Amino acid sequence: MHMPSRDCCFFWLNWFFCFFFTIGLAEDPYVSFDWSISYITASPLGVPQKVIGIEGQFPGPILNVTTNWNVLINVRNNLDEPLLLTWNGIQQRKNAWQDGVSGTNCPIPAGWNWTYQFQVKDQIGSFFYFPSLNFQRAAGGYGGIVVNNREVIAVPFPAPDGDITLFISDWYTKSHKELREQVESGAGLGAPDGILINGHGPYRYDNAAVPDGIAYLTITVDPGKTYRIRVHNVGITTSLNFRIQNHNLLLVETEGSYTVQQNYTNMDIHVGQSYSFLVTMDQPSGSDFYIVASPRFVNSTASIKAPGVAILHYSNSMGPASGPLPDPPNEYDTHFSMNQARSIRWNVSAGAARPNPQGSFKYGQITVTDVYVILNRPVELIDGKWRNTLNGISYFAPSTPLRLAQQFNVRGVYKLDFPNELMNRPAKVDTSVINGTFKGFMEIIFQNNDTFVQSYHLDGYAFFVVGMDYGVWSESSRATYNKWDGVARCTTQVFPGAWTAILVSLDNAGMWNLRAQNLDSWYLGQEVYLSVVNPENDKDEVPLPDNTIYCGALSPLQKDQAQRINFFSRSSSRSKSMATILAAIFAVLFLTCL
Repeated sequence: MHMPSRDCCFFWLNWFFCFFFTIGLAEDPYVSFDWSISYITASPLGVPQKVIGIEGQFPGPILNVTTNWNVLINVRNNLDEPLLLTWNGIQQRKNAWQDGVSGTNCPIPAGWNWTYQFQVKDQIGSFFYFPSLNFQRAAGGYGGIVVNNREVIAVPFPAPDGDITLFISDWYTKSHKELREQVESGAGLGAPDGILINGHGPYRYDNAAVPDGIAYLTITVDPGKTYRIRVHNVGITTSLNFRIQNHNLLLVETEGSYTVQQNYTNMDIHVGQSYSFLVTMDQPSGSDFYIVASPRFVNSTASIKAPGVAILHYSNSMGPASGPLPDPPNEYDTHFSMNQARSIRWNVSAGAARPNPQGSFKYGQITVTDVYVILNRPVELIDGKWRNTLNGISYFAPSTPLRLAQQFNVRGVYKLDFPNELMNRPAKVDTSVINGTFKGFMEIIFQNNDTFVQSYHLDGYAFFVVGMDYGVWSESSRATYNKWDGVARCTTQVFPGAWTAILVSLDNAGMWNLRAQNLDSWYLGQEVYLSVVNPENDKDEVPLPDNTIYCGALSPLQKDQAQRINFFSRSSSRSKSMATILAAIFAVLFLTCL
């Protein structure tokens, strides 16, 4: 038998070594998580209550990943009711099956587990996740998502010395089940019992305003260093003003878009919105500083509890924070918050998740193909039940998710007839869907006829916020649009008695949820789905997952939990198996060459 020469052998060994690592580096990485979601006891406002924890944590763990990574999350539902998690701002490119809302997924039954698998494709920035069913967000179950740039893509600011995530939220001491019954009765939520920061109640800045014995959050930093602080309003109905005593907030990113860098002394953050600030610790360190989140636009007759207060502690601080809290904006200056929102602009010269500049899309030069003027109204009685509407329609969630009905051609589940403006007819409860045009360019105007600030979110997309103003939108309002550097994001606010206009390119096929982020309005029907169908066979579109849960008309297809494929184990071990095979081949070559 002819044995290869030593030089030849090591040539092939070196070639295989290079091939091995080329293959390993070519495939986007997989990261796996195993989460148990259950009730835990916490006392965020000093009163013991059941909250929803993830792996025993409230708030839940932060998903820290890099753009293009594949994420697998095995969720074990240990609650006493069905559950879905949705990934607020993660666009799920060509993969609506992982969206985690009632129109795309059957709920995970109590006692079951289900594995989400998605790729954070071509995204960067600050996002969060939360439970989307049964008013559960009012009990917690939320956490952060950090999507980092790949190293080959430049970031438009120096690397910070640390990264801090803050969750600000209104909070009620009633359970989420009591709150949803209250909303169903037409009583409304009322003012929150307090404001939390990272699941903690306020620091006792005022003995009369804050009871003793409440645990508060302390953030320790080093003087002279700069930190990226990501702030998410994960509350259910209240806009919050965020500020740090004596420190500037340099805005650099919101919901996946780098912004023109501007300093703010405070920022109004509305329900469901996320921002990144660079904060330099440049103050004298004689004492600690207040971090404050206070309610905005709350009815003046409501009982307003203490704001959320945490402590920013310099590592060489000489004493506790003292004195009054930094002042919030004037509550009666109705234009302050709108002007602040208008000042947030896209950094069109910065790269995002891809090398090309963010602004190369030139959205202002694209012809609009569809226009929807979507009007919301205060809660009203429809067929004896309290409901919220969009264009006179209150969404009814069928037992068969819309995307599954579409996939299996189940008739009668929904209608592609959502009106593009308010119709002259009585309000009704219906499953009416927007019929979007694949690769069309849609203009949506949200008109707020209610008395409080409303936030709207669109799954599957980032949209361009091009205009907002008080009054009633008209065709002439387009003359005020920002057609160059309106920020691209996934959640926008609409002020009472005002309108907000967005533009969105419908390049992501699927069934996507457009909803009020205010949980009471959403729960009572203020949502609609946007159907975007690619008329051609798209080989890149993710097929129906093997681990799909079936319900409604498709229940006969469902296997019980014990018979279902262990999708999590199979997917997470795939790359390990390939690595094992390649390593074995490498070992054989190496031994042959000895």
